[in-house]
Amino acid sequence: MIRDTSAQDTVIAAPRKWRKVSLWLAIATLSIAGSATLFSSWASSKASVSMNRLAVAQVVRGTLVRDVAVNGHLVAAVSPTVYASAAGSVSLKVKAGATVKKGDVVAQIDSPEIINAYKREQASVEQLEAELARQEILAKKQKLLARRDADQAEIERVAAERTYQRIEAAGVAGVIAKIDFLKAQDALKSAEIRAKHAEAATGLEHADLDLALKTRQSQLQQQRINRDNAKRKVEELTLRAPMDGLVGTLAVADTSVVTANASLMTLVDLSQLEAELEIPESYVADLTLGMTVEMSLNGGAGGKIIGKLSALSPEVVKNQVLARVRLEGVPPTGLRQSQRVSARLLIEEKPNVLTIARGPFFETLGGRFAYVLENGIAQRREISVGATSVSAIEVKSGLKEGDKVITTGVDLFENAASVSIIN
Repeated sequence: MIRDTSAQDTVIAAPRKWRKVSLWLAIATLSIAGSATLFSSWASSKASVSMNRLAVAQVVRGTLVRDVAVNGHLVAAVSPTVYASAAGSVSLKVKAGATVKKGDVVAQIDSPEIINAYKREQASVEQLEAELARQEILAKKQKLLARRDADQAEIERVAAERTYQRIEAAGVAGVIAKIDFLKAQDALKSAEIRAKHAEAATGLEHADLDLALKTRQSQLQQQRINRDNAKRKVEELTLRAPMDGLVGTLAVADTSVVTANASLMTLVDLSQLEAELEIPESYVADLTLGMTVEMSLNGGAGGKIIGKLSALSPEVVKNQVLARVRLEGVPPTGLRQSQRVSARLLIEEKPNVLTIARGPFFETLGGRFAYVLENGIAQRREISVGATSVSAIEVKSGLKEGDKVITTGVDLFENAASVSIIN
């Protein structure tokens, strides 16, 4: 027989069909499971919204600048108001927008009552001056009379003393009687008493006249003070500019009758401008004097203006607090009084935090929830937020970096746990 190769051949078993089938079944099972998961998620969503009606932002890590956006207007840092010093007819000497220098006459008030009061006080001063001059003359006359009496008493004393001395010498010699000697002695004592009293009366008379003159002088001084006060009121009828600047607004018409302390006009110094901002009451606790403020004119003209917060009003009006901002550096040219500005107050910088762009979802969901977009499904998650700014929100928990959050249009979801997003 012819040998063949059957002795060298090895029998190989045929592949089992069930192993191929099991492989394909495993692949199919995984596909079905994934589809089932997607289907179950889609089926569990109670609504579907078109993607065209939504806006999505991604959670990122970076620096959060906490700030506040407010509106305000420019005001003159120095803007005094000119008031009427008295009631009367006012005559304006300037017009709105006119340039004035310190001391320039801006208005004149005609007040006959104040002018007449000044004239009366002046007449009283002149009357008292005349009375004081007459009193001084009378005082000199009274002093002379008192001195004459004192001198006459002194002469009589000296004469009595000489008579006594002669009688005393004669009495020793036995020329005169003792009775005459005693009479001369009594006359001397009487003359001495009269001279002593006359000198004392002269001193008292001088003191009395000096006090009378001092009283008259005090009355005159008081009347001069009244006169000067009345004169000051007359001078105040001429109103002058307290500073260099411009006439801002006129509160009254020319030749109109005004009451005392009525506002007449406002002067402004446009070389020293400040911004007056209206800040919501809820942000006031985070503000400190000296913090930086970025401002821009409405319309974007003039670029950014940098300032420092210089004052905060202690009063809250309609949930707003007024704040003053002092401009730093050289302000842009062409700024005007009451020009509207938009301001951004830089409160705090927080580096290396998770942030998400701020959108309507924050207010709609109260900052407690967010809708995260995954595989075409928006899932609602509970989140915790921290600091907020005009453009971003700090995320403390509930989201991770890279999550896609729906920021606009969540009001369409009606607080559903999940929502299908249709492309």
